Amino acid sequence: MKAIIAEKPSVAREIAQLLGAHQKKDGYLSGNGYCVTWALGHLIALGMPEDYGIRGFNKVSLPIFPNPFILTPKKLKKIKGYEPDLSALKQLNTIKQVINQCSSIIVATDAGREGELIFRYIYYYLQCNKPFERLWISSLTEKAIHEGFKNLQPGDTFEGLYEAAKARSEADWLVGINATQALTIAGNQDVYSLGRVQTPTLALICQRFLQHQNFTKQKYFQIQLSHRKEYTDFTSLSLLQWEEKKQTEQIQKSIEREGRAVVEDVSITTVKEQSPLLFDLTELQKEGNRKLGLSADEVLKIAQSLYEKKFITYPRTGSKYIPEDLWTEIPELVRILNTNDQFKSAISTLKFGNFNKRIVNDVKVTDHHGLLITTKTPSALSATEKAIYDMIAYRLLESLSHACTKQVSHIIIKVHHYEFQIKGSKILNKGWRAIKRILSDNENSNNKNEVLTELPEFKIGDELKISKTELLEKVTQPPKLFTEADLLSAMENAGRSIENKEEQKALSNIGIGTPATRASIIETLLSRNYIIRKSKTLHPTDKGLQVYNLVKDKKIANVQMTTEWEIALDKIEKGELNRNQFIDDIQHYTAEITNELLSIHIPQENIPELKCPKCQHHHLMIKDKIVKCHDEQCNWIFFRTICGIQLTLKDLILLLTQNKTSLIKNMKSKSGKKFDAFIILKNDFSTSFEFGNKN
Repeated sequence: MKAIIAEKPSVAREIAQLLGAHQKKDGYLSGNGYCVTWALGHLIALGMPEDYGIRGFNKVSLPIFPNPFILTPKKLKKIKGYEPDLSALKQLNTIKQVINQCSSIIVATDAGREGELIFRYIYYYLQCNKPFERLWISSLTEKAIHEGFKNLQPGDTFEGLYEAAKARSEADWLVGINATQALTIAGNQDVYSLGRVQTPTLALICQRFLQHQNFTKQKYFQIQLSHRKEYTDFTSLSLLQWEEKKQTEQIQKSIEREGRAVVEDVSITTVKEQSPLLFDLTELQKEGNRKLGLSADEVLKIAQSLYEKKFITYPRTGSKYIPEDLWTEIPELVRILNTNDQFKSAISTLKFGNFNKRIVNDVKVTDHHGLLITTKTPSALSATEKAIYDMIAYRLLESLSHACTKQVSHIIIKVHHYEFQIKGSKILNKGWRAIKRILSDNENSNNKNEVLTELPEFKIGDELKISKTELLEKVTQPPKLFTEADLLSAMENAGRSIENKEEQKALSNIGIGTPATRASIIETLLSRNYIIRKSKTLHPTDKGLQVYNLVKDKKIANVQMTTEWEIALDKIEKGELNRNQFIDDIQHYTAEITNELLSIHIPQENIPELKCPKCQHHHLMIKDKIVKCHDEQCNWIFFRTICGIQLTLKDLILLLTQNKTSLIKNMKSKSGKKFDAFIILKNDFSTSFEFGNKN
């Protein structure tokens, strides 16, 4: 009997169905020589400080360096600390039973760093020593699973992957736990969460926000001229920009008096715009955010759902290429799309037997290849699932098309000694742009100011009549606030922001986090109340800015450090770096940042001493998220965030002294509807809403 451990129940059921393991048991399926069970994500985690006998936040205990790290079953955070997750304990017990009755194990968790860690932590926690093999697949179609079982790989093939995953896990613990405790102690027990990846990401958001806020807008003026030649109307724009309106108006009048311009330079070039590569996860998240307004986390969840329904390949990929041996399967995917009327027009522009092979590159395929559709025709999709599936399908067709060829014209004309430019662009061969019939897209264009305008023919020395002049008043624009798409780009390209050119070159393709983790980093910052979404942009909260200002000059916020760690983890995976050496370096770094953070002085908010409304004896502990009585017997507690709005200190005082806040605006109900209300403290010391005259 062989045990198979999948990452989720849905994947376990797919595998069991194909292997003929149809008998349903409590927490697993069996039959045909197999027992198929599952984890529930991370069932096992690294122990918390209390598991090492370190309780509370104590300066003397820092930095905490567990040796060895303890593995514990997943715990849930409660008001009084962490409690065991009963569903995790139950499933662990099931996995143990399954393993005990089997001779060997097949690992079927997701084929990536985190999937490997999920299995290994379970394996070592249960002190198992049975042999195991690895199922390594990129899609959940029947064909892929059958092929995977025919080509099971020895477990030790993925030792480097596990070492990298373990190193990442331990490094995050060391930095996150020690930094959070150090800054919390410096902040007089007001909890400030910091992390190896989340803090540099917060720094990116805050830096951009402050650049935007502190930007001084400046007016400037340009002159636009209108012309007509060979029955074609077009405009030219002054190369110079003027700060003074009066001066610009005088120049405009002199140009009007002249009434004509002379062609000084003609530059016509043929530009090839290469077809886009396949989506990796980050690129799909960016596109989903730009085109559909979805968050990175929402795109990941939708893609994961499509994967589990067998409609697309494994989504947590960092590659935009496919290996050579997969190329033969691409025509079949195109034929399947051609059975759908929606794609027929696009596919008619492709030539079978003459597909562009730009996406084929064995060297650039990481754990998984670029995102593809599968041979299974999708059905019963939600609107957002269909939109994401269509994006992946259209991107495949675009990648198989040839380059778009354009003729770009750049004409310089002169009036007196003032130069004006005329820009034009003409499509010679639509190429990949014929797939969606979008012929100009500033996101993909090398020239952001390119306009698709067919111009007449120009020769140097030609005279152009000026039919009209126009004074354009413009304003310099601040750096744009980050959308999630922009932030994902900044995280992905963090290495490029480094000033040292040699270091920048070495780190240019390494970012903050990985494609699989970037969405969760953004969600963590949102859950910590460090950032909020406003319309389509991300803004730091007052607390987020406070944390940034405290740590912006500290190593914990250093983007370069995080980027270098990603390189180190990659080397560990390839066997080029010893994990212990990496953890030693992390410990040195942790000791430095702990000392840095402990030395910070955080001015305390002027919090009044308020008595507990319930017991009337003890003073209240007032924190960022909660207000609670010091007396454990009384145990009165109040959560400051209500329906998405955090109560200010002023409203908190009103509630506890006069039993009623001022009118709280823009609270959001469970259905997403906004409302205004007073919050009142009732006789039983619970809270409720009062809507005044409006019900």
